[in-house]
This record gives sequence, C-alpha cells and structure tokens, in this order.
Amino acid sequence: MRMSNVVKHTATSVVTIERFIIEQEKLHPAATGELSGLLYDLALAAKMIANKVRSAGLADILGSAENINVQGETQQKLDVIANEIVIKAVDHGGRLCALASEEEPGIIQIPDNFKCGKYCLLFDPLDGSSNIDVNVPVGTIFSVVRKVSSGSRGEMQDMLQAGRNQVAAGYVIYGSSTMLVYTTGQGAHGFTLDPQIGEFLLSHPNITTPRSGRYLSVNDSYEALWSEDVRGLMRRYRGLDGERAAMSVRYVGSLVADFHRNLLGGGIFAYPANQKNPSGKLRLLYEANPLAFIVEQAGGAATDGGRRILDIEPTDLHQRTPLYIGSRGDVEIAQSVLPQQANEEMPLAAR
Repeated sequence: MRMSNVVKHTATSVVTIERFIIEQEKLHPAATGELSGLLYDLALAAKMIANKVRSAGLADILGSAENINVQGETQQKLDVIANEIVIKAVDHGGRLCALASEEEPGIIQIPDNFKCGKYCLLFDPLDGSSNIDVNVPVGTIFSVVRKVSSGSRGEMQDMLQAGRNQVAAGYVIYGSSTMLVYTTGQGAHGFTLDPQIGEFLLSHPNITTPRSGRYLSVNDSYEALWSEDVRGLMRRYRGLDGERAAMSVRYVGSLVADFHRNLLGGGIFAYPANQKNPSGKLRLLYEANPLAFIVEQAGGAATDGGRRILDIEPTDLHQRTPLYIGSRGDVEIAQSVLPQQANEEMPLAAR
C-alpha cells in the first residue's frame, strides 16, 4: 500500500539523497538510522561504480575476466570490480549481518573484525555487464531484508525470504546520466547524480508508472522456444489479435535499462520461461524481487505469469523465475492469458 506521509519538496528545492533519507527517517520516531546508513553506503558504492563505468574504455577494464560465475556466465572485468566495490562499501558499517551476490555461490559473511547488524543485503553488482563493451547502459540492483534468524551472523533463512518482506530495494542505472531509484515502502523516488558536485539529487519524487504503457520489452529470439500461450500473449501486446492497440517493441538486453524506461514511460518487460530455461532466466532474489517492490510502489505490478512475484517463497539463493513486470494493466493481460499456476490465488495487489 502506498504511504501518504512522504515529505514534499518544491520544484526549486535542491534535495540531496542524504537530506531526503534523513527527512524520511524523521517520519519514523523509532528508526535507529541503520537502514539510512546502509542506503548512504550504497549510494557511495554507486558513485564509485559509475566512475569505473565511465572510464572503462580508458582503463583496460573492458572485456572478460576469464572466470565463470555461479550462474554459469562468463564474468566481465567490471562484474568483479563492481562486486568488490559493493562489498567493501557496506561490510564494515555494523548494519549488515550478511550479504549475497549474484556473482558468488554462497552467503558472504561479515569479516570477524566488524560488528554485525540486523539487515541482509542481496545484490546484482552489474546487471547487463555483457553489454558494457558496446556502451549499452548497465545497472546495479539491490534488496534489503531484516535478519530473522537468532544467531549473530546471517544464515540462509535470512536470505530466503519472500519479496514482500523487503524493507528497501533499489537500482542504479549507469547511462547518459547516473540515476538511483529506491523505495522503503513509501513510494519510489529517483535521484540523478550531478557529476559537478558528486551528489545524487532528487529528480523524480513519487514516481508513478502509467496504468497501461507504450513499450513491450521482450527478446523475440526465443519465440520458437515459447509455449503457444506466450506466443499468443505477445501477439496481443502487438495488437495482432485486434484486442488492443499495438505496443512499440523496445528491447535493450539490459534489465535495468529496459525496466527504467518502462517504469517512467509505461509498458511491460517480459522474460517468459522457454524450452531452454523452463524455470525462467532472471534471478528471483537479486533482480525480480527488488524491481517488483519498486514497481508496486509506483503503481505497477509484477508476476511470474501466475503468482505475484513478491509472494513467491524462495528455496534457493540463486533461484530463477519467469518475469512480467511493469504497468499494472499490461501485467494483468499476462495474468489473464497465461495458464494459472498452482497458487493462482496470489493477488497482484500492492502491499
């Protein structure tokens, strides 16, 4: 459920992300400041990664690192660098009890010489990194949940929580400008990095995605591997069945870039299951959950085709899922066309 107690700023206000987070924290007298501190740390990591992305062509950090990550994918040099930047930016602050990265096989524990906190961070350090060599926008995605285990350090049960339990989520897009969008359950807000002063400034308060949108983002190269239901859904989005106006197909191949465009302009990003990836391709904990939290806070929706993404109970740290995410009206079309799964009663309603 969208909260109404968000601090309002005039169009002429210059609001840094630090000021915005502090003002939001004041709305919650019981807040300890730990989550705010973690968000500051992530904003710092984003600035450092943005600098690496901007200088990638000059600093010999393009191309493959010649390693294979846990997903079976070739790591890019910037994947490794971004992963290390995020870890080092957040592991010492006493706010986290553990981390998990799409690039690493298991839980990343807080070093023994640092205090453990009450939150867990799950993140994709550089989404779309395979496109970096051709200057396509890439991004960082993160999710924060509260520790639920009784020990001092993070355990697997802390990580394997349904997306509805997230206390914060966000992404950073490194494109023509660097923009950070995050939510703590009080709407989705966007900040653009001003390179002259090195600060994220509030540029998109209270983002609201259109009820129905213009853009369809899907990789058509998998069409031969889709089920007939999915093919029928894509025909409907294209207006080929006469049920609706045709959507414009826009697909970058970088999840953050496609999601960001559709969040602001309206539309749907779809990565259906197929014969090659029957369980889907995208990672539930590192990609689908945080973006689903953001899109719901902006008035949109996210489903795997039969279930609300935020209600899926994860069973594996690197679990994959089909994903249909974006404008609520467009996601509801997918929900109506695709065969319902076992727990079809899961609603698309925002929390």
